[in-house]
Amino acid sequence: MNQQSEATTGSAAAASQPTNCVVTERWIDRTVVVSASGDIDMLSAPALEEAIRSALGKDPAALVVDFSAVEFLASAGMGVLVAVHDEVTPNVDFCVVADGPATSRPLKLVGIADIVTVYPTLDEALAGPKA
Repeated sequence: MNQQSEATTGSAAAASQPTNCVVTERWIDRTVVVSASGDIDMLSAPALEEAIRSALGKDPAALVVDFSAVEFLASAGMGVLVAVHDEVTPNVDFCVVADGPATSRPLKLVGIADIVTVYPTLDEALAGPKA
């Protein structure tokens, strides 16, 4: 059975910060999808990191960070991905959804795409290998 649940994370924090980033969490069976939209910069990166750490604390088999709706990805957001990659346990599959010049290009240029699996679509990420 395919169960889905969704929650918005950090909405109060997002409302108090001058940023257009929204971070949500959605579960599909034992895979958690943390989706971000808008700009991931030094103001919004802490909310993204908090959402990812919260999701990891719920013992998922896989974590997908979905940047499909991200319009700008600053180094602070990429730093969150590197930190999560370094800390995620081997029994959790971790990948990122990024496509286009605002997200996949920076991830490739700085080498994050060499250490984290990057998919162009959420469907492809969900179809990828899972624990």
